[in-house]
Amino acid sequence: YKAAVKWYRLAAEQGDASAQLNLGQMYRKGQNVPQDYKAAVKWFRLAAEQGDAKAQFNLGTMYANGHGVPQDHKAAVKWYRLAAEQGIARAQNNLGWIYNNGQGVPQDYKAAVKWYRLAAEQGNALAQAKLGLMYANGQGVPQDYIYAHMWVNLAAASGGKDATKNRDIIAKKMTSAQIAKAQRLATECAEKIRKKEKGCGSKY
Repeated sequence: YKAAVKWYRLAAEQGDASAQLNLGQMYRKGQNVPQDYKAAVKWFRLAAEQGDAKAQFNLGTMYANGHGVPQDHKAAVKWYRLAAEQGIARAQNNLGWIYNNGQGVPQDYKAAVKWYRLAAEQGNALAQAKLGLMYANGQGVPQDYIYAHMWVNLAAASGGKDATKNRDIIAKKMTSAQIAKAQRLATECAEKIRKKEKGCGSKY
């Protein structure tokens, strides 16, 4: 780590975005440097301003948690959105959560569904679980237990205990034919995710 810090710093000081990101990570984690959130923010920002999507996500997280900067949900939304638009699934999931809960933005279930879906279609289990609950509750989409079961089932397959519990709760409200259809859709969706294809469960 000591040698890594040395070489990352030399590259970072010459403007290399990847090195700036990695140096920021080392300061955030305290890897052979004292943990220093302000230094982490400095390097993340330099990389983020060059368009590095991972740095944009990390900077959004620093603002969301108030690490190295005053907590600022609007700034978090700004950086998460930039990362999400570049396809970072964790940023898409976090943006979905922010819209779902109205943190730094007006609460907007349709926007939450949009971002959760983008992350869910990349295999993000947290987003799959949340999207399933949006379908179960009819938030941002028409209530649909088949799609609710499908998404929560996919999340459960990744080992989420809450997802397994929620899937079983949803199943109690469904007919055996509906459950069979949901399971078939989940299998088809899992294959699309594996092939990095879009359009998973996109009825609404």
